[in-house]
Amino acid sequence: MNIELSTNWIALKTIVYREVRRFTRIWPQTLLPPAITMVLYFVIFGNLIGRQIQNIGGFTYMQYIVPGLIMMSVITNAYGNVVSSFFGSKFQRSFEELMVSPVSPHTILIGYTLGGVLRGLMVGVIVSLLSLFFTDMQVHHLGITILVVFLTATIFSLCGFVNAVYARNFDDISIIPTFVLTPLTYLGGVFYSIDLLPPFWQTVSLANPVLHMVNAFRYGILGVSDIKISVAVAFMLAATAVLYIVCVRLLVSGKGMRQ
Repeated sequence: MNIELSTNWIALKTIVYREVRRFTRIWPQTLLPPAITMVLYFVIFGNLIGRQIQNIGGFTYMQYIVPGLIMMSVITNAYGNVVSSFFGSKFQRSFEELMVSPVSPHTILIGYTLGGVLRGLMVGVIVSLLSLFFTDMQVHHLGITILVVFLTATIFSLCGFVNAVYARNFDDISIIPTFVLTPLTYLGGVFYSIDLLPPFWQTVSLANPVLHMVNAFRYGILGVSDIKISVAVAFMLAATAVLYIVCVRLLVSGKGMRQ
């Protein structure tokens, strides 16, 4: 038992180190572009357009969209890191060696997931620091803020893993981000409050999982939200558990692991 635990612990540290080393080594491609993109959002939406928009929830438009933009960067980078890394391992057939090793599927999954979470959090910190050049930002509920951003990064890291498992070529790893993730993010309350929508579309918007994450994070930062925080956190915990079970089952079955 001690040997097994030692083996899995070494494997976990190795996978996490490799994942972190992977995106920090090419930081001009992984960390710099999202930072530049978010600065453009701050300038164009928050500063130029924001001057023409009235306060929302007692905050300036710039203050209101900052939590959403931070969450957007966390979501896209956590997802993108896992889907590209795991599919790359499949494409190069290096993952087959890991599958036949005595490493637990849980260890493999946690390693890849932590890599995505760490990249998402790192980009989130960078965007948060950049936002300070444009507006004042004070954390209203530190515990909720940390919990929500960690759960969100975990959920989309696991989603990226599922996408990578079923992907057959490099085009497949861009379909979900382009046609699913991007629309959900832009319609997830990043740039507006759903209170501005007609009642019917407010109800429809509640089906968007990103809306719950963005509003829960906004509550942690600003103390305002369009939805109940308890519902949002419960949803994220449930989503994390379900996605983790699904990913472990995919690893155990070996489905889609060989090209």
